[in-house]
Amino acid sequence: MTLVNHDTVRTGQTGQWLVSTDGQRWWFDSGSIALDFAYTGALGDNPAGELLHTAGDLADWLNERYSPQVGGADSAAAPSAAPAPRIQTQDRDLADALALRGAIARLARAAADGRDVDGQDIDIVNLFAATPDIPPALTGGSRQAGRTSPRAGQALSTLARTAVELFGPDTDGRIRYCSADDCTILYLDTSRSANRRWCSMQRCGNRAKVRAFRERNAASAAPAPASGSMADAARTTTLSRPRVARHAFEAPHQP
Repeated sequence: MTLVNHDTVRTGQTGQWLVSTDGQRWWFDSGSIALDFAYTGALGDNPAGELLHTAGDLADWLNERYSPQVGGADSAAAPSAAPAPRIQTQDRDLADALALRGAIARLARAAADGRDVDGQDIDIVNLFAATPDIPPALTGGSRQAGRTSPRAGQALSTLARTAVELFGPDTDGRIRYCSADDCTILYLDTSRSANRRWCSMQRCGNRAKVRAFRERNAASAAPAPASGSMADAARTTTLSRPRVARHAFEAPHQP
């Protein structure tokens, strides 16, 4: 018997592969599935561009995160265990998903910028979060409880509830931009010490290390000031000039 834990289904594993405009493929872990979802195209600086062109694209993205194996952790030892039925999506589900995604992206920008949020975006997230989500379930039973496969709406509700946690008080000040001067990607800092600086060490973190290394090498290779320069000569002349007593310039006393 395996419990498909509700928290595991709700939060899932964060991160996804993105492709920069220069063709570089890199792993970006935003720290939240809600932010991962926003970076499928709603945030304007997304290096990967739009990922959700069709309802099928949405289904693939949701199924990668919200369709665990029926066999759970024991599925590898049980070859007969079949994967859970896939989430099916339609065009209206894609429209709903894009509306939710846009609200999450705008709320994330406002949080990172320290601006007031738009109440309509909060309403959108709350509306999706209020609908039924993907429920927890135990495997190994003999009867089917509920639907055979989760609906797209349930997956979006689960995603919206993750967004509620993302913008809650526990993450205040932890939604921030990458520290690179030329990068505006934002993330949720989930580190215990709250010291994450880069969108990805593979990308901006590595660039910063290379830049710092080159600057140190350039500084150590810089030639020392040449001796005998004009400044040194002027300083030497000033120091060696004989000092003349003030009375030598005074007019002689007339009797």
